[in-house]
Amino acid sequence: MTRPLALFHTGEAHVATFARLLGALDPSIPLVHRVRKDLLDAAQPKGLIPAIRRAGVEAMLGLADDGAAVVLCTCSTLGPAAETAALLTDVPVLRVDRPLMEEALRAGRRILVAACLASTLGPTGDLLARTAAELGRTPDVRTVVLADAWRHFEAGDLAAYHAAVAADLRGQAGDAEVVVLAQASMAGAVPLLADLPVPVLASPAIGSAAAVRAWQRAVRPAA
Repeated sequence: MTRPLALFHTGEAHVATFARLLGALDPSIPLVHRVRKDLLDAAQPKGLIPAIRRAGVEAMLGLADDGAAVVLCTCSTLGPAAETAALLTDVPVLRVDRPLMEEALRAGRRILVAACLASTLGPTGDLLARTAAELGRTPDVRTVVLADAWRHFEAGDLAAYHAAVAADLRGQAGDAEVVVLAQASMAGAVPLLADLPVPVLASPAIGSAAAVRAWQRAVRPAA
């Protein structure tokens, strides 16, 4: 049996999104999804405290122990837990927003990072700073929280959520050379912002492509 690509989500809506993206990239990859919305909910008032991070690590290691060839964490808030898990297993454990940061740093120096949950900005900002240091870049980073849009996501109205993200963000872009949507759930706003004169980047497509490459290396190593 072919070892699957396992996805760790903190929202049920991500299951369909990533299944579609990954299926389009390589339909032969078997997928396993695990959703832990409770961990994202717990992180809202407290941030990624050790207990929440540990629970995320254990959940991702459980996917690796169950036979996954690669584990992809699709939640930016829990991204640091993915990095910790990666140190404790031989299975590649990836965070979906790492390749997003690399692409953003290549796209421009003035970067606007937008999120709908304030808890996302700490892990995202830390990852962006570390990635910039590794690439020898010195970005000028500005952040914005589009808090009003999140209620639509919580209500399951993704169309209203993405429309609100786009409407709120259009007036915030300013002199940014690239806009980063820090949460995977925000990706649906990208086509609604096609009128902006700068690239608007989101993690699902970029991170899925990286996960497919990692899975292919793990399961189909070069002869």
